[in-house]
Amino acid sequence: MKPAQSPEYAKMSQASAISLGLMGGRMYRGAVNRCVNLLVHYPEGCAANCAYCGLARKRPGTFEEKSFIHVEWPVYSMSKITAAINSAPDYIQRTCISMITNGKCCAHTLDMTKKLKQETDLPVSLLISPTILKKQDLVEMKEAGADKIGIAIDLATPELFDRFRGKGVGGPHSWEKYWEILAQGLEIFGHPHVGVHLMVGMGETEKDMAALMDRLWKRGVVSHLFSFFAEEASVLAERPQPPWPSYLRVQLARYLIEEGIAEFQDMTFDANGRITTFGIDTDHLQSIISLGTPFMTTGCLGSDGQVACNRPFGNCLPDVKQWNYPYLPNEEETTLIRRSLFMDV
Repeated sequence: MKPAQSPEYAKMSQASAISLGLMGGRMYRGAVNRCVNLLVHYPEGCAANCAYCGLARKRPGTFEEKSFIHVEWPVYSMSKITAAINSAPDYIQRTCISMITNGKCCAHTLDMTKKLKQETDLPVSLLISPTILKKQDLVEMKEAGADKIGIAIDLATPELFDRFRGKGVGGPHSWEKYWEILAQGLEIFGHPHVGVHLMVGMGETEKDMAALMDRLWKRGVVSHLFSFFAEEASVLAERPQPPWPSYLRVQLARYLIEEGIAEFQDMTFDANGRITTFGIDTDHLQSIISLGTPFMTTGCLGSDGQVACNRPFGNCLPDVKQWNYPYLPNEEETTLIRRSLFMDV
């Protein structure tokens, strides 16, 4: 019997399955997952070996057994997925297909994209795997119906990238290839339809991350922030999350940069690369903190102009203190953010 695999089948995040009614459950503070997050699926899994990834080649377990960002990813047929999307609540605004590093993945991602575009009304994003792609593949992705792409560069410096994704872990990825595909993606999809995933807590400084976000934004690329959150039995299973105040400062820097309020050159940093000032006056900064918006998940937008890929609790366990809020923080949460933001950590 042929195993359930792409392009006829895909994995779906647990939060997406709950939102579509394919699984039971409810989420903290009534959070909802506004994007149907799918993952290309093969029994042999991914050829990469990223040190922090739940799908890493050398992490124990079969591909079916491995978790990804700490949750189950049940397998469903694409027919069942499209039917569920067509009955989805109005708050679901987008579908995203995440590729893995597997030679079959590009062609199958195109097939899955076409099916989603033909059979549903939701826009489709692709989280692409640059290592197995060339420029023509990007052209064909757009022709198939994808309107946005994301690239998980993740690490803030070439040295960290090589250590955790490339030669340091016997992986196939290279910083140069990722940036080459990023440039080609911008040429084909244009601003603001290209996003980069960045992960805080991998040994970079806040200055490193702010500089990179500023560099990306000036090229027309939006930054989608994640916090490191160790996967059980991964190479980095014992590594702690970054300090919460540090992550909050990086989130705030991203917001100021992408809203055109401040630039990297306006900010100041201490000897350890921590942000000490954000380049705007205190009253203005406090009013922005009070919005709560800078500390919400960043990701691809839906047709309503709001973040669709809000990944509830992908960075941490549900609690008043979160590394990415999938909803607008309430007064209690905003007060906690304000108190914590400038703690010296």
